[in-house]
Amino acid sequence: MIVRVHGYRTETYKRISSPLFTISTPPRPFCLTPTRRLPVLSHHHRLLTARLFHPPLTIAIAITDAMTAVAKPDVSVESAGAPAPHPGLALKQAKDAKKAAARQKFEDAFNVIREELVDTFREQGMPKEAIEWYKRNLAYNVPGGKLNRGMSVVDSVEILKGRTLSEDEYFKAAVLGWCVEFLQAYFLVTDDLMDSSVTRRGQPCWYRVESVGNIAINDGMMLESCMFALIRKHFRREPYYVHLLELYHDITYKTEMGQLVDLITAPEDKVDLSKFSLEHHATIVKYKTAFYSFYLPVALAMRMSGIVENPNPTPENPDPYQLANDILLPLGEYFQVQDDYLDFAGTPEQIGKIGTDIIDNKCSWCINTALAVATPAQRAVLDANYGRKDAACEARVKEVFEEVDIRGRYAKYEQAAYERINAMIAKVPQVTASAGEAALRPEVFKSFLDKIYKRQK
Repeated sequence: MIVRVHGYRTETYKRISSPLFTISTPPRPFCLTPTRRLPVLSHHHRLLTARLFHPPLTIAIAITDAMTAVAKPDVSVESAGAPAPHPGLALKQAKDAKKAAARQKFEDAFNVIREELVDTFREQGMPKEAIEWYKRNLAYNVPGGKLNRGMSVVDSVEILKGRTLSEDEYFKAAVLGWCVEFLQAYFLVTDDLMDSSVTRRGQPCWYRVESVGNIAINDGMMLESCMFALIRKHFRREPYYVHLLELYHDITYKTEMGQLVDLITAPEDKVDLSKFSLEHHATIVKYKTAFYSFYLPVALAMRMSGIVENPNPTPENPDPYQLANDILLPLGEYFQVQDDYLDFAGTPEQIGKIGTDIIDNKCSWCINTALAVATPAQRAVLDANYGRKDAACEARVKEVFEEVDIRGRYAKYEQAAYERINAMIAKVPQVTASAGEAALRPEVFKSFLDKIYKRQK
């Protein structure tokens, strides 16, 4: 690989060599040439820097697993016998690195939060065995997921304020975000028990871990209580403290409503497709997923940022919380429909799991869409095979899905949902705010939509 630097003086410089590379300057073009094969590096970026002081010049080459060189403007990269890296690769790597750094910072906050919770537990005089159990519960069930819900709180606060957060602001936003993750953990631990699930996030469900069993019920309730312990510790003196408590209570209650409707509509051991409909599916999705996954993170960020309700809303000056609700709930529905579709159409390599909605009798968008358009013969096939723990039955259901063109119907749904939500976002009033002053900005909702549009996992 040769890096040629253009636009500098043509006077002759001293030739510099090392065991790894040779630097030569005009009259030959200035270049950096490997003198032997560079070792394969880890996934962490390494910087190889050559510095000349007449004129001052630094060339920094970020070497990745793929040995991709990212050069500054006015620097061209030529490969001997190989095409130049795709121009979008460097941008993708930079985005991935930024995303990884943000996640690491958020996870670092969890380490502090976990120690706070364990210290509080210890201060109650709990025996050592109980303390160790509690620590294991926190470590096993709270971190490890995608963390999208929790990190969305931090991202939303930053967008609302229109600036980088101070360390104190960041930590408080992270606490609220981790409270959402604690709520998620509570839902998953109890849901796995109710559904008799086997694995979660690539490991056995908590209740299936040796010696846990039904103790998982109490462990789930303790995860929920962690939210309120953290809110009390960090926000008790804030003017929006009661609003935070009401938000968590209200959204938890709504999610449990959705869970009830889901459980009685599609019990795993009793298949009755007459209970299914797209309207029923929309109710389950709205209450079981959309409120806590989409509305809650943004509403928490709005409260922390000091955004208040508008008691006398008008079309020109709407209530910000109602506006957020009206946009984020359809976003949550779109997200869940994506999940349902990917469970059917996605590969294990793509989505990181084997789809089980058909054999688990899930009230998913795919089955409800198929039921709405199926012929009598196709309906008979679905009634006879859906929800059965049998690969042949699952294959017959998938055949009907293909016959009614679930893939094409989903593509039309996705595009229509994207356009409809975009139109709603476009109507969010453009607020002019001074630096540091919080305002409900369209970018809050656009960031959510951009993350999920056309996602493949």
